[in-house]
Amino acid sequence: MIRATGSGAAARSVACACCAVLPTAMASPATPSTAAAGRRHCRRRLALPLSLLVPSCLALLLAEAAGIPTTLDGPFPPATRAFDRALRRGSDDVPLTDPCLAPRARPPAPEQIALAASADAGSLWVSWVTGRAQVGSDLTPLDPAAVRSEVWYGECSTAAADSYPHVATGSAEVYSQLYPYPGLLNYTSGAIHHVRLRGLRPATRYYYRCGDSSLPGGLSDERSFTTLPAAGTGSYPRRVAVVGDLGLTGNSTATVDHLAQNDPSLVLMVGDMTYANQYRTTGGKGFPCFSCSFPDAPIRESYQPRWDGWGRFMEPITSKIPLMVIEGNHEIEPQGHGGEVTFASYLARFAVPSKESGSNTKFYYSFNAGGIHFIMLGAYVDYNRTGAQYSWLEKDLQRVDRRVTPWVVAAWHSPWYNSYSSHYQEFECMRQEMEDLLYRHRVDIVLSGHVHAYERMNRVFNYTLDPCGPVYITIGDGGNIEKIDIDHADDPGKCPSPGDNHPEFGGVCHLNFTSGPAKGKFCWDRQPEWSAYRESSFGHGILEVVNSTYALWTWHRNQDAYGENSLGDQIYIVRQPDKCLLQPTSALSLNW
Repeated sequence: MIRATGSGAAARSVACACCAVLPTAMASPATPSTAAAGRRHCRRRLALPLSLLVPSCLALLLAEAAGIPTTLDGPFPPATRAFDRALRRGSDDVPLTDPCLAPRARPPAPEQIALAASADAGSLWVSWVTGRAQVGSDLTPLDPAAVRSEVWYGECSTAAADSYPHVATGSAEVYSQLYPYPGLLNYTSGAIHHVRLRGLRPATRYYYRCGDSSLPGGLSDERSFTTLPAAGTGSYPRRVAVVGDLGLTGNSTATVDHLAQNDPSLVLMVGDMTYANQYRTTGGKGFPCFSCSFPDAPIRESYQPRWDGWGRFMEPITSKIPLMVIEGNHEIEPQGHGGEVTFASYLARFAVPSKESGSNTKFYYSFNAGGIHFIMLGAYVDYNRTGAQYSWLEKDLQRVDRRVTPWVVAAWHSPWYNSYSSHYQEFECMRQEMEDLLYRHRVDIVLSGHVHAYERMNRVFNYTLDPCGPVYITIGDGGNIEKIDIDHADDPGKCPSPGDNHPEFGGVCHLNFTSGPAKGKFCWDRQPEWSAYRESSFGHGILEVVNSTYALWTWHRNQDAYGENSLGDQIYIVRQPDKCLLQPTSALSLNW
């Protein structure tokens, strides 16, 4: 049963080590089942030993025993949990003087250590920063080659770096954020190092130190990580955490603390990491609406030291668990005359498997994690059918072998299906260009952020309920300074006008619906039938793949970490490969 709580619960103080809290119980909303026939079939097998049960039947029996609905029970009647407007909608940013955001390592020691998956389980990226960033008017960038990029590693812990059996080397870079406008300060980063480890064994714990072994104090303390499982239908990451629009507020710290408690083996960040562009270049206080506070600013400014603080805050997680990111609109960060240079920080700070997956750009890429193929798409670069991203996506989907990676999960920042007023139909152009391709290749789950709330859709294709459509989930409720979104497009007086919600990239393709209860209208007058559940609360998601057809999705509200027997939303997502066949040439929708 969903427990009645709001999103404005007071956030706990920052805890560098991501303080542990009591585990939450796996309860869920009670939902009527329409899959009785399948359950009767599974019950007939109860006399068999568990090891002989068909895996999908075992998962179904476990779901029934726990009272957890499955997508086979859908489509579900739309449900909304209303926001208590007496509660606060957000919290302020944590200051850079906080011990978890302030520098802790002394140069040349590494800081902001982060891992990222490569295209497969046999390799992994290690990134870190050395040296001090600079803010001012006349800056001299650091020499990125002045400090080596080394990772010493092995399967056994050791007190000395030269005792590790392996060492890998990489490269380093420095980026700048430059503003040719009076009164604005410039920024140049520390040296950002990226090293790719190769020849790793899947599902194996490794110990490592990174930095420069030739310099006194140039290596980090020993850290460890466990590689992801190899691709295959019988191996999956233990838990995949999903978070979007995180920021660095008190609510953000609660999200990260709760996420760490759930002990994931992989973290997906679906855009809008730091919200550094809510600040002037001079620092000071961040604001929920930059343009409202500074309407005469010559350019959307960004205070880059917030990136360094974010890297330090996330390090207890990212130094041991791969973090996979994709850009959002808050990563655009224009600089130079007219803002001709964009995404400098995003492109420099993160290592992603772009070359390994054939995209050759950090704006979109793919990778495998056990039996899951993840596709990370860019909403702020060309997504048209004639463009490079679409061509790459088509080839990437064609290469997927569902006998090896049965699950295909796509993620990008801006949602296509969204019933909130905020960003309503904002990326309709991207949907019209790409949705058919994803549908034909039977993408199972789509994860997005951008809207600062939670929403899970019924299976849908082209705004029509469809048992073979993906399950779209919006999880842009990480806790950022712009606060929670609470208005729905179907609320009285809250339907945006067709002139609202222009994207920061791409065209405007707003449309009126051509069929169903909203025919001829821009907005529904009630919660759309494709919206299964929505709630305005901060939190994160956990995806646990059980086998080739069943995956458990759980949305955790932040405040649920402090209570028992309470979860925000939980459902088993069920694939039906025998019913939803791949369609390489055309999209043919099946009826419920």
